[in-house]
Amino acid sequence: MRRVGKWFFAALGSLAVLLAIGITLTIGWSPFLGPKARALTNRTFERTQQRLERGRYIVTGLSGCVYCHSPHDWTAPGTPIMAGKEASGEVLPYAGLPGRIVAPNLTPDQETGAGSWTDDQLARAIREGVGHNGRALFPIMPYQHYRNMSDEDLASVVVYLRSLPAVHNQLPATEIIFPVRYLIRSAPEPIAAPVADVASLDRFKYGTYLVEQAGCIDCHTAQVRGQNVSGMDFAGGFPFTGPWGTVASANITPDPSGISYYDEALFLNVMRTGLVTGRKLSPIMPVMVYKNLTDDDLKAIFAFLRTTKPVKHRVDNSEAPTECKLCKQKHGSGSEN
Repeated sequence: MRRVGKWFFAALGSLAVLLAIGITLTIGWSPFLGPKARALTNRTFERTQQRLERGRYIVTGLSGCVYCHSPHDWTAPGTPIMAGKEASGEVLPYAGLPGRIVAPNLTPDQETGAGSWTDDQLARAIREGVGHNGRALFPIMPYQHYRNMSDEDLASVVVYLRSLPAVHNQLPATEIIFPVRYLIRSAPEPIAAPVADVASLDRFKYGTYLVEQAGCIDCHTAQVRGQNVSGMDFAGGFPFTGPWGTVASANITPDPSGISYYDEALFLNVMRTGLVTGRKLSPIMPVMVYKNLTDDDLKAIFAFLRTTKPVKHRVDNSEAPTECKLCKQKHGSGSEN
């Protein structure tokens, strides 16, 4: 019996070791121990006019923070942000989310907003995905892209958010279903090194930076279980279902099935007006924020998009959704791919 007992405990020990190795090599220990998070500091960002203006440009334009963090009238033409409620938070209306995801109130309201958060708590949430209370943020908040936001742009965003009028807007808490609420703990990652500005003189690098900060790839790439479908970057097909109905994102690669017919002037006009040769884009495309970008930045974004790999992938929202073998989604013209 003693020998059997020794074998049992030896087998149990071996199983524990194999399990530990398996966890280390796959999902990691964050789902059990919590997200990786650096210690908060007492740093504050100097309030300057230059930072205020740059922060306004990023928050209301480039990164569209105000779009996701504001309540909209989803039934009105253009789905406008409710007047006087800018940046005061919203329960995200997208179908298919793993629970109730809330974009919090970013205004300096002490009770319902970010008024009691420190500058470094905001900075850590924006680029590292750890909330003021230490929880992992659901990665619909694109902190994995904002990791590359320069230190100066980050400071500018925080300075601008601090300047907003406080709006009292009581919101429910985010509630993510099991096991997703544990699995997302692996997403945050501390930033340990400075992030430099990207010079606008290097057109490709600057365009890459702008596209990443705008999150174009997130909406214009189909996903399966939260992972981009291989080979389908910027090729569209991601379905958005909400009060506006169901719309699949467009193919914005330079393939004939995408936007090969765009020139720079047409691209700028589309981003300013939300119209493609008279056809109105779905309101889920946030033209209301991207129209605030400068001509030079829009031109840099377009120049980058022209360098992406052309992907033959038809997406036509005027057609009934059908299964698409390429992007693994259902969308108009899906069966033609």
